[in-house]
Amino acid sequence: MFVAANRFRVIPAHAAEFEARWLNRESRLHELDGFITFHLLKGPQAEDHILYSSFTLWASKEAFEAWTRSEQFRTAHAAAGSNKPLTLGPPQFEGLEVLQTVGSPTHQPAAA
Repeated sequence: MFVAANRFRVIPAHAAEFEARWLNRESRLHELDGFITFHLLKGPQAEDHILYSSFTLWASKEAFEAWTRSEQFRTAHAAAGSNKPLTLGPPQFEGLEVLQTVGSPTHQPAAA
């Protein structure tokens, strides 16, 4: 498996707009082979930003790379950077190979 994550340092005054853009967007991730799950995460607030992260789990690095070449990817990122800045700089990408997964035998994740 492969984790693709982007960290965003969102300007606090623009946090509601940032969240609305993500929560109200049309996601086409489910159309891609190898897509497993997506999470939008909100982290701690510092003086100048609130930390957010998009976290996507893929069956393989190759499946993620196919997403980055897809029409769905181009559509999802068509307006990136064209609006007023909501963040302190560009997102920081982190791509990670999953080496181990330990799951709870009694806990099933809630459907998103």
